[in-house]
Amino acid sequence: MAETGYFPIRTVSELTGVNAVTLRAWERRYGLINPKRTPKGHRLYTRADVEMIREVLRLIARGIPVSQARVALGPEPAAAKAFAGPDLWSSYLDAMIAAISEFDEAKLDGVYQEAMAHYPVDVVTKQLLTPLLKALGDRWDRTAGGIAEEHFFGVYMRNKLGARFHHRRHHARGRRLLAACLPGEHHELGALLLALAAHDRGYRVVLLGANMPLAQLPYVLQRTRIDAVVLSSSIQPPAGTLDRALPKLVAASDVPVFVGGQTSTRHRDAIERSGAVAVGDELVTGIELISDMLSSPPRAP
Repeated sequence: MAETGYFPIRTVSELTGVNAVTLRAWERRYGLINPKRTPKGHRLYTRADVEMIREVLRLIARGIPVSQARVALGPEPAAAKAFAGPDLWSSYLDAMIAAISEFDEAKLDGVYQEAMAHYPVDVVTKQLLTPLLKALGDRWDRTAGGIAEEHFFGVYMRNKLGARFHHRRHHARGRRLLAACLPGEHHELGALLLALAAHDRGYRVVLLGANMPLAQLPYVLQRTRIDAVVLSSSIQPPAGTLDRALPKLVAASDVPVFVGGQTSTRHRDAIERSGAVAVGDELVTGIELISDMLSSPPRAP
């Protein structure tokens, strides 16, 4: 703490999962938090501020827009219910699908930036990006140009998340995760979203991307200090991946190995027989499980 009883904005971001840009937007646009300022202008937050941020996150999870959170936090118990209002996330989703169908990157970026400016990445991922990916998957077969639409969005998100990932990695000081996709998985959006969510919690991430041969990972572990391996996949893995390659990786690793995505839901038993940990396809739940298991102090840089 910079002063007794106060937290700097970076610490608050790690405690709540809300990045500094979003915290400043909540303060500037909605007056949700009014942190103390140091003589140099740096924000300092109290424990009560941290609890208020967590309460705002709970309201958002119930469907209340952040613009209405101040009223919903009022003394009347019925206030939150009264402000449930229209489904903001459906509006965002419809707008993004319309932009994608027109291959309009500027319009797509406007909707995405609006959501990311006001909501934590965990919320945007759960409420917007995950439903959008499912919607695009449905359009793949039944809509003319559906394959082109998904490729268009995939390239956009890869560039967008990659830029955010590289910008944030210089500020992370926590445990180090190695993140990669299982062999055969060529869509790395899941791994990118995990890397971004991990950075919001202070983790450092070594990101290897799509279609990673598991036999290569022990060499990475030998050359850099890693606290856990996190693998992502949503497809049927190639033969031998879960019953041979994954157990070999676990045996060669002295750190936990986690597997997330739809593959970890469909093949939980095989993953657990290999000695790895299946964390499911819910990003926030998966990160929390990883954090719980990594309870020892972080290794020295």
